[in-house]
Amino acid sequence: MTNQTKIAHAARQEWMGLLARASEDSLLALWGEVEQQPDFDWLRNPEVGGVMVRGRTGGTGAPFNLGEMTVTRCSLVLQDGTVGHGYVQGRSKRKAKVAALIDALMQTGAADEIRARVIAPLSQQMQASKTARAAKAAATKVEFFTMVRGED
Repeated sequence: MTNQTKIAHAARQEWMGLLARASEDSLLALWGEVEQQPDFDWLRNPEVGGVMVRGRTGGTGAPFNLGEMTVTRCSLVLQDGTVGHGYVQGRSKRKAKVAALIDALMQTGAADEIRARVIAPLSQQMQASKTARAAKAAATKVEFFTMVRGED
């Protein structure tokens, strides 16, 4: 895999992860602002299923099954042959369809417009939410300290 391919792969992982984590309301509102909604054909209609979520103790320990999660997925092809995939948490077929359309468009000449109208605002919203959540958690932080008791 060339360096340029690795960069493109990492960029696609980033926007697909962002689309998967975004709230449905935010994603659909931003998608509604996109002027040209493309024609497409389904490769795989949206379908709801379950996946096993795995975890690792401390991020590096032995893997364990954390539990199951509902996921909706779909695949589509634009008129120019570009394929897009959508994988989202939950049961929203509409969100999966929009995620797949955005994934496909991000691989075309419309990428700059989609990045400006959907990806960048979503990223900013999610970062603001993360910052607010961190500030709220920091407000409840308790500092513990040990006093010297004078014993040797």
